[in-house]
Parts: sequence; C-alpha cells; structure tokens
Amino acid sequence: MGDHIKKILIIRFSSIGDLVLISPVLRCIKEQLNAEIHLLVREKFRFVHEANPNIDKQIPFNENLFDAIQKLKNERYDYILDLQNNFKSLIISAFLFTPVARLNKINIRKLLAVLTKSRNILPQKHIVDRMFEASKKIGVINDGKGLEYYIPEIFIKDPPAYGILSPYIALIPGGSYGTKQIPVEIINKILQKNTRVQFVLLGDHADAQRLAELRSPNMINLCGRIHFHESAYILSRAAAVITSDTGLMHVASAFQKKIYSLWGNTIPEFGMAPYNASADSKILEVKGLWCRPCSKLGYKKCPLKHFKCMKSQDIEKINL
Repeated sequence: MGDHIKKILIIRFSSIGDLVLISPVLRCIKEQLNAEIHLLVREKFRFVHEANPNIDKQIPFNENLFDAIQKLKNERYDYILDLQNNFKSLIISAFLFTPVARLNKINIRKLLAVLTKSRNILPQKHIVDRMFEASKKIGVINDGKGLEYYIPEIFIKDPPAYGILSPYIALIPGGSYGTKQIPVEIINKILQKNTRVQFVLLGDHADAQRLAELRSPNMINLCGRIHFHESAYILSRAAAVITSDTGLMHVASAFQKKIYSLWGNTIPEFGMAPYNASADSKILEVKGLWCRPCSKLGYKKCPLKHFKCMKSQDIEKINL
C-alpha cells in the first residue's frame, strides 16, 4: 500500500513528551517503507530527535505559516502524516496538496470527560496506538517494540560523574502545568520513607527554583543543572523511576523502566500513560475525587485550592 511513498513529512511541533511518543511511528515507517522521513518541529524541540537515525531531516517551524509552506513545497512529499492535528498543521498540509493522514486527538471526548468526570467516554486507547491507526493508511503497522530515545554520544556521562552511586532511583517532580507537578511535601514523604535509598532529582530550571529549599541526605538534586540528554542517560541507568505526567516519564518508558507515575489533574485514560514500560510499573492516582479530571492539560494552580489529586497520594504504594 505504501510502496509508492519514497518521501514523507511528519508534522509534530511539540512538546518533548509528544515527540518521544512518535518515535515508534518513525521507526516503523523507516523499517517498513524505507522512506525518506522529514520532521516539521518547533526549533526549541529539535534536540529531542537530533540523534535519531530514523529521521533524515528536521525542518524547524517558527510559527510563520507562509514561510513553512514555501519551504515545504520545494520538498515534493509523497505523503503527510499529521500527528499534530491542529489549525496550523491543517493549513500547512492543505496548501501542500499532498495526501495526508491525521492523528485523532479525541479532543471532544476529552472535553466531555472533563465536564462529566466520566472515563467511560474515552476510547481506552493509548495515543501511540491512535497514531498507528493513522499510519495504517500507508501500510505501516506497530511492531510492538515501544518507544525509543537516542542520546548523542557527547552527553553520555556515567552517573558517578555527578556524585551518583548505583543503585539509585530517579525522581521527576515537574510538569508543564502546576497541577501535574509533585508537591514538595509529597517528595519529602518519599525521601523520608526510603532513607536507605539514593534519589536523583531530574528536571528543569523551574523545578530547581520550586525545590530550592528541599534538603535530604539521600538526595542529589540535578534539576536545572544538566542537559535534557544527560538526564535521559541518568534515567537509562536508574533502578526505578518516580515521576509526574511529564516528558521525562516517556523517556523512562523508552528505556522500559519500572515507573511509578503520579497523576494529578489529568488521567491516564487521556492516552498518555507510560507506554510499554516495565510490567511491574504502577499508576498512582487519587480515585473518587469529584473534581477530577479538571482539565485535559492542566492549570498553574488547583482551581479549588486544595490540590487533593496530588497532596492525597498514597506513597505507601511505592515499594522500592
């Protein structure tokens, strides 16, 4: 079915986690069609796939639709796989006059789930599997090998270089929205419950500021101190991972780690749970809250000011 496709454009602008989640689609297209793959991505997220051998070219998207269309027209693609499926990607693909398949983002169902608090409205299907539903149109199927994350050689530094001794647990407290982040008091409880375990905190500069006052003898805080690729390598060597719903969680899935994922205002049924992680991974969430999910993305702060979806997490379920 896809024999005629020699050159394909994948559209996925952002963000880190979403870009990691497209990795099995990239691999399967390359292996099953042997097509030339171009990825249209926002400039600041190009690093995610900079070492991925399945991508032949990354094209930076700077929000200017006219520039993007003109640049892409010269490439003469045989097919477009739109894994972004928003207004901008619709406009770009329409003006390229090329056959296209799109990801079903189930946004209406997500909105209904937020309004009704019913999970039964959602299709119980991971976003990766929904991406492969789109790729079936060109004869590409899921090989079942899970996610991938490629780390450039220059960023591979053994954990002892940071003062880390194995075995250790990677702890990822951050998130793009405040209502996805693990609160400081929950992190403290985890640290105090497991005093004989070494924890390595990973995150960005915002996480570093939020956790600036956090102190524990069994913790090394690398938030905001190292490159994302270095964090990925440390994840690859961790004995287990405790994480919020964030990009590094999907990187941990790529390394098939045992993952304890803590869910705040969002729910795994939105389709973003750890994909093909270790079989003994656990999803931790506070069940029975009438206000959850309160958003398909998140908020800066809990709209009801209690933040029970995170502050009431049962850390006894984390067995290290």
